[in-house]
Formats: sequence, C-alpha cells, structure tokens
Amino acid sequence: MSKGFYFDTYALIEIRKGNNRYLPYTKDVDIILNNLNLMELTFYLIRTDKEKDVQDSFSELSKNNTDYDKAILIEASRMKFKYKKEKLSFVDCIGYCLAKRHKVKFLTGDEKFRHKENVEFVK
Repeated sequence: MSKGFYFDTYALIEIRKGNNRYLPYTKDVDIILNNLNLMELTFYLIRTDKEKDVQDSFSELSKNNTDYDKAILIEASRMKFKYKKEKLSFVDCIGYCLAKRHKVKFLTGDEKFRHKENVEFVK
C-alpha cells in the first residue's frame, strides 16, 4: 500500500455510486474508517433499496475499522463546538480527529470540510 486516507461516509457512498473522481482512492490505498461510518453506509444502503449489500460491505470494510478512545471523543466534541455554526455531525468530527491522529488525510466531498486543513476534498 502506498498511501492512507480516512474515508468519510461521503467518500464511501460516492465510491458505491461509481463516482470516477474517487477511482484513484480505490487502489493501493490504506483505508481507515470506524464503525460509525459503516453504520451510516448501512443506512444509505437500506434507504436506497440496497440492503442486500449490507453484509458484503461490512465484511469488506470492517477490517479497516479503527477504534477511538475518550481523547478522540473530547477532541471531536471540541471541534463540533468550534464549528457549531456549520452543524458538523459527531461522526464527521470523530473521523476527522482520527485522521489527524493516524496522520492521514480526511477524504470527503462534504462542503463543510472543503477548506479545512488535512482534508482531501473530492466532489
């Protein structure tokens, strides 16, 4: 593997949709995410009548799960408070903080992260 990224749920969904801009991030890349991203991806799959893909998605992606501790939860809470006007989700804040901890970029197309540091923004 040559490079690592923290895959935000936005990125996971865009890859599932076949967004070609995410193609470079599907090969020779270390993927980091957490179970909350898998939960959000599962919700997307259920909502879009692709519930049959849930088990395969979990099997495929759960090996990339990274846990978080209370320090990440505190840091994520501080981030959510700092950007309270942007109404960031807790899941996104946790992921962003995990990306920083693991020294990888936060891969997303979420406009709220477009100009934040340590973000690989792909629309």
